[in-house]
Amino acid sequence: MEPLICFPSTHANHGYAAVMPFGFIKRAGPRRPIPVQEREHIVAGRTLPLKIVENDRARRLTLRIDTGGQGLRITIPPGLRQGEVDLFLSRQQGWLEQRLAKVPKRPQVRPGIKIPLRGVPHLIVHEPARRGTVSVGSIEGTPVLFVHGDRRHLPRRLADFLKREARREIEALVEGHCKAIGRRAKAVRFRDTSSRWGSCTSDGTLSFSWRIMMAPAPVINYLVAHEVAHLKEMNHGLKFWKLCEALCADTDRCKAWLKRNGGALQAIQFE
Repeated sequence: MEPLICFPSTHANHGYAAVMPFGFIKRAGPRRPIPVQEREHIVAGRTLPLKIVENDRARRLTLRIDTGGQGLRITIPPGLRQGEVDLFLSRQQGWLEQRLAKVPKRPQVRPGIKIPLRGVPHLIVHEPARRGTVSVGSIEGTPVLFVHGDRRHLPRRLADFLKREARREIEALVEGHCKAIGRRAKAVRFRDTSSRWGSCTSDGTLSFSWRIMMAPAPVINYLVAHEVAHLKEMNHGLKFWKLCEALCADTDRCKAWLKRNGGALQAIQFE
């Protein structure tokens, strides 16, 4: 399955990460846990949102760059002083600058560029005189997304179109995969998330990023199979992956495609 997206991809769907073992940090007696914090951090003139999360199971500090370079996240062991977190962040400044320099700019959807629909690049053509929102067609053999109405609403109308396509296709896939494993989803929801493509809660609620509609059809099916499999196996153990492969025989290839190309899909701006 070859990449069919129209923008450069990042190295991985979950962004970049830098780590420092907890053992390298000096301890100076008991400390209060640091609550989850959200603040801003400046890197090479860019102001990025930074989230600091304490995790009881963490044994090292982990710094991650969100997909598309739109934010930072530090996971820390319990009992760290704020100063130690700041020192770690300061030491990683050069690493951050190097990594962020490699992150592709976020392309804004506009007439004349292409975005993929089910993995097939489609040219965006604006037709202000026509009523409606978005229609699919072609011009001299080139697949086209015709966006109608006011130019100012073009990005939103394209996003709404992808959401409708996601609901129509993914809900049908969920129904089929649930029937195959004898489970039911409590609800199916659609969001625009930057950290994950899908999720399954303990009560059986499935969530998906509507951006997955830009990926090839087999990848969309894999994502749905992955989340539905969690209705039976709420983990990523051997039984889970066997079930996932039973639902989607192309699991390994689709998983690799999404990891390789997902960042570029997340980077496209529909604002």
